[in-house]
Amino acid sequence: MDRLVNTVRPYAWGSTTAIPELLGVRPTGEPQAEMWMGAHPGAPSRVDRGGGAVALSEVIAADPERELGPRAVRHFGPRLPFLLKVLAAASPLSLQVHPDLDQAKKGFADEEGSGVPADAPHRNYKDANHKPELICALTPFDGLCGFRDPDEAAGLLAALEVDSLKPYVDILHAHPESHALREVLTAVLTADPEAMAETVHQAAAAAERLGALDGPHAPAYAAYASIARHYPGDPGVIAAMLLNFVTLQPGEALYLGAGVPHAYLDGLGVEIMANSDNVLRCGLTPKHVDVPELLRVVRFESEAPAVLRPEADASGEELYATPIDEFRLSRYVLAEGAAPRTLPSATPQILLCASGAVALRGAGDEGGVLRLARGESAFVPAGEDVEVTGEGTVFRATLVA
Repeated sequence: MDRLVNTVRPYAWGSTTAIPELLGVRPTGEPQAEMWMGAHPGAPSRVDRGGGAVALSEVIAADPERELGPRAVRHFGPRLPFLLKVLAAASPLSLQVHPDLDQAKKGFADEEGSGVPADAPHRNYKDANHKPELICALTPFDGLCGFRDPDEAAGLLAALEVDSLKPYVDILHAHPESHALREVLTAVLTADPEAMAETVHQAAAAAERLGALDGPHAPAYAAYASIARHYPGDPGVIAAMLLNFVTLQPGEALYLGAGVPHAYLDGLGVEIMANSDNVLRCGLTPKHVDVPELLRVVRFESEAPAVLRPEADASGEELYATPIDEFRLSRYVLAEGAAPRTLPSATPQILLCASGAVALRGAGDEGGVLRLARGESAFVPAGEDVEVTGEGTVFRATLVA
């Protein structure tokens, strides 16, 4: 077992207090957006194997079968196939979508073949992998996820009573779902910037008013108005109004597959994803927006957000079920004095103590004990038997055995 020393990323949308509070440290006054746990080359966790601190990515590269297990190396190659994060949003992240595996492979090959530099700001595909992800709320957590039913989206836009939105309302009512959603999103993202900025201004003012009333969509209108305050005039504000607004309660989660437009707005959560940087952005960002490529990747299908709640087995492991193999997220909620929980050992795992304090005990008399306080985490190589005791909540990130 290895205690992880993790990097906190200071993105501008991050909370100044949430991650410091989780870690029990004094805030720096700067945004602290994401704490990364894993072996991603952008900010690998560090471990001490007796010779000083070394990147977990280097430890795995030195002996991947020992650290990950033969099956993981056979299926995913000699690297940890997932990245675990604590994410703390105080303002909206970019409205975005991720490619599927075939799209990522083709997009990466095309950009490599065209000689697009890996660090170019207009580069879409940083690697050849897909990026499914799961967010689990630690506090009430607001987000946008997937397209609304076109008729519902039309009604929401119509209630704003903004003349320049009426053509979109008509399209959403008149055309089949996929065609309507594609046509409206395309029109929003390719509109004259000055005209769209005025539309956003009027829509935001109306959303502010409707968000203060006691209507069925009041929380969504309030969220859209808040987005507009952070990104005045951005066409992504109107694009966001095509999406479902959802609030997760602590312990609830959302799985986001390929092609699903989404954005995180506010709250603290545990996020796990396939090890990829591939993002196509729709707006709410100063970064590059490639509209043609975005439209090729987006799935123009309406779908209500499927909020996940963990399902417990006889061992007390509470699983957030997802349809992929690269990652698997579960949790153990430990009560004081409860019997030790023995964790499955067939795969590599990262353990995060999200509340309370726990002890990890290795197998046998020589196994040793590693104690984790709130916000601390550990890496357990494949094949290492571990028992966990204490009082608190432990998230277990691994892959499908």
